[in-house]
Amino acid sequence: MSLSRSAGIFMIALTLITSFSCRSREDAGSGMRTGKLKVVTSLFPVYDFARAVGGSNAEVTLLLPPGVEPHSFEPKPADMVKLNSADIFIYTNRYMEPWIGDIMKSVDGSRVLIVDASRGVDFLEMTDGDHTGEGGTEESVRTAEKNADPHIWLDFSNAQIMVETIRDAFIIKAPQNRESYRKNAEGYRKELDALDRKYRESLSRCRKKTMVDGGHYTFGYLARRYGLAYIAAYGFSPDAEPTARDLARISGILGREGLKHLFYEELLTPRVARTIARETGTSLLRLHGAHNVSREELRRGTTFPELMEKNLGQLMTGLQCR
Repeated sequence: MSLSRSAGIFMIALTLITSFSCRSREDAGSGMRTGKLKVVTSLFPVYDFARAVGGSNAEVTLLLPPGVEPHSFEPKPADMVKLNSADIFIYTNRYMEPWIGDIMKSVDGSRVLIVDASRGVDFLEMTDGDHTGEGGTEESVRTAEKNADPHIWLDFSNAQIMVETIRDAFIIKAPQNRESYRKNAEGYRKELDALDRKYRESLSRCRKKTMVDGGHYTFGYLARRYGLAYIAAYGFSPDAEPTARDLARISGILGREGLKHLFYEELLTPRVARTIARETGTSLLRLHGAHNVSREELRRGTTFPELMEKNLGQLMTGLQCR
């Protein structure tokens, strides 16, 4: 191939790339997007919300690899390429994804709409005593500090707010599809509302009102919404280690409350939970925090409401519901 021909091909390619980049920026600035929206989401809850709202008008992908524990996730260069090629990036909140600040510095905000799905949500503040049973049902307060509980989606009223926030972002980027986004969001909100009523009715018939978790502090929002006390072996970090005093206290609560089951969560090896269960003669029940799903669950198209339905069955068993 001649030098002049090579140079010509290079110039054509450069022109096409520049033209595409300019059109992308114009589309972002005008709020118009033709074709399917390209949406990247951080964790499974916002992935499922976005997938439901977008329907056939959006291509939604999950940044977190299947089966990976989200607290220890660190974005790779390939993830940054994926983010910069998206129309919208949605994350749950800055407490759940502490790496979001670095991402925002590296993503072209003039083209990619970055959405904090926690806008409008009241965070539950966790005090030092919460995970050992001294305040798991405290009132929610907004906090700007590191003790904010990041698992906001486990209060279904919060999940509904998150769905609305995602809907509004989609409309900004592709207003021509606003009616579809609104209809899809309303359908999903109704599904969450029905799930909320089912939880409230079912858990009101339980003999026990205390959830004891052999893992990290995940289900505080769920417990607060349905009037349950909640005790976990350790705080928000899955890498933390409970003290001997924590374990003795949890064992004592299980015996005092007459509880036959100890809960543990997905994605984490239930080593601590197994130790407590063995010492107290209790059985283990898994609850799904929906941080992430397995590769098989993702392939099957598992939804957030499906996971929460399974959780309700486990709760009814563990809390001895009629």
